[in-house]
Amino acid sequence: MAIYDGSRLLVFSGQSNLPLARAICSNLGIPLGQSETLKFSNDNLMVRYKESLRAADVFIVQSLSTPVSDHLVELFLMLDAAKGASAARVTAVVPYYSYARSDKKDEGRIPVAGRLVADLLQVSGADRMLTMTLHSPQVHGFFKIPVDHLSSDVVIADHLSSAIEEVQDAVVLATDAGDIKRASRLAQRLGASLALIDKRRLSDTRVEARSLIGEVAGRKVVVVDDEISTAGSLVEAVNVAREGGAAEVYVAVTHGVYVGPAMDRIAGLEAKRVTSTNTVDVPDWKIERSGGKLEVLDVAPLFAEAIERIHTGESVSALFS
Repeated sequence: MAIYDGSRLLVFSGQSNLPLARAICSNLGIPLGQSETLKFSNDNLMVRYKESLRAADVFIVQSLSTPVSDHLVELFLMLDAAKGASAARVTAVVPYYSYARSDKKDEGRIPVAGRLVADLLQVSGADRMLTMTLHSPQVHGFFKIPVDHLSSDVVIADHLSSAIEEVQDAVVLATDAGDIKRASRLAQRLGASLALIDKRRLSDTRVEARSLIGEVAGRKVVVVDDEISTAGSLVEAVNVAREGGAAEVYVAVTHGVYVGPAMDRIAGLEAKRVTSTNTVDVPDWKIERSGGKLEVLDVAPLFAEAIERIHTGESVSALFS
């Protein structure tokens, strides 16, 4: 492997998504770096690197999945410890940046948590950020350090092309106006049509679909979104597609968070398949609980390629050209 500025490439992981970190290292052809995280009786965390980081190009993999606060503090500590251990450069690899949902001050007396967490990552020692499919693209601008923002579109489009017969006759359905650009890019890759749900969010867990813009009757429909959390929005979207006369419904998202009633809702969903990626670790019991509907795509090769390009000073955007 080529070397960036004479430094070694080292990849470490927090506790949130060790399987993805190991898969990234497997694709890079290097071992996962040795570190440990301890929790004391007073609930404080302590991290320790078990090998030298001096003058190394260090990448720390940590998704902000549940328990988010523990994983976030662990990442802060790992960043700080890496800088204190004289790493030449430290990149925070955050496949799922959950605080991207808090991207604006849309009511009084609340924080813009997406920006605050970005500031804290930088203060902790991150020189760069590598992430995937931010809920709001403008969160990219909250960082004063370089940010490489990966897309899962290629992985998802390749999968759907093989999983759905005559996919070019399908309709990609955006769950709201905020997802129209993402849905449009996927539709273009598939050669499919595009439709949109006009919806109103009533609360963090409740949404109301008001109308369907586009034609889905008799068509195979692919519902796309950036993530599934409790699956409340997903149920609404699938119901709208079914009521519009869709012949078959598929679901494709980047982040499968699957919390609360999500798995029961997915098991009862009138959809053939629900596809997400492994930016968030999905345990086997959740896949089984889905009634065979859930499938998880591997984005480790994409992250590995991005890490190698960052390490060697090559373009990351070229991955999506």
